[in-house]
Amino acid sequence: MDAELIAAVRRFNRTVTQRVGALDDEYMARGRPLAQARLLWEIGPGGAEVAALRARLGLDSGHLSRLLRTLEGDGLVTVGPADQIGGDGRVRVAALTETGRAEWTELDKRSDEFAWTILEPLAAHRRQRLVAAMAEVERLLVASMVAIAPCPPSDPRARACVRAYAREVARRFDDGFDPARSNPVNDDALVPPAGVFLLATLNDEPVGCGAVKLHRDAPAEIKRVWVSDAVRGLGLGRRILGDLERYAADRGWTAVRLDTNRNLTEAIALYRAAGYHEIEPYNTEHYAHHWFEKKLAPDGT
Repeated sequence: MDAELIAAVRRFNRTVTQRVGALDDEYMARGRPLAQARLLWEIGPGGAEVAALRARLGLDSGHLSRLLRTLEGDGLVTVGPADQIGGDGRVRVAALTETGRAEWTELDKRSDEFAWTILEPLAAHRRQRLVAAMAEVERLLVASMVAIAPCPPSDPRARACVRAYAREVARRFDDGFDPARSNPVNDDALVPPAGVFLLATLNDEPVGCGAVKLHRDAPAEIKRVWVSDAVRGLGLGRRILGDLERYAADRGWTAVRLDTNRNLTEAIALYRAAGYHEIEPYNTEHYAHHWFEKKLAPDGT
């Protein structure tokens, strides 16, 4: 770890937690700490599934349950099966009571006022600088929250990513995309030891994927790299690609290759920036116009 970077992050965290009132027992003078106020805000006038709240806020089940019980005890929230509001009875939902909705409205008003107390002391140009810096920090923090891990290709989240990939390439390819005309990528080729499927998630929601096939007596092959529009521009594609390269290198492969369509200009730029060079066609993929290869060092670079 870089000691100076770690110290800078910790210093930033201390400044932010103090400035936003995270240390106060009564956030915005409403008689409850920040965690309870934030949960009340996330539930919102429309209510929310408990599982979605847990994922969105990164809370474990026990802590979330304690927070919800406190809000219920204060008469602000009700928690029950979704079939009470016409949904699936197996799903638990949290909803604001009439008192809770009034408290949410007051919290919304005070949040605006509090945000202005941060901006008001600054000159106009410094306000713009602060807001721009906040937006950049937010994007980088979101990028750091994305987790990438192996996932069975049969997992519903993996299936959802592959379907999203297919929809995107169908929209962008000159003649659409018919899986029947593309070289097959079977599930059994994407599970160890034959290969791996990596799933990227943000708050437990799938936002990207990629796979590598470990061919016997041939370079490994990168397949199905896809990133959701919601996290584009955060470097996630490069992270997935790098993890796939390291996976292959760690298992003794010294090169990786891939094919791509001429319309996927961002992907082509990514591959070239990552050290791939164009080669002659190594397969008969119907939708491919470019074929790339990269030599791998033992550390996967």
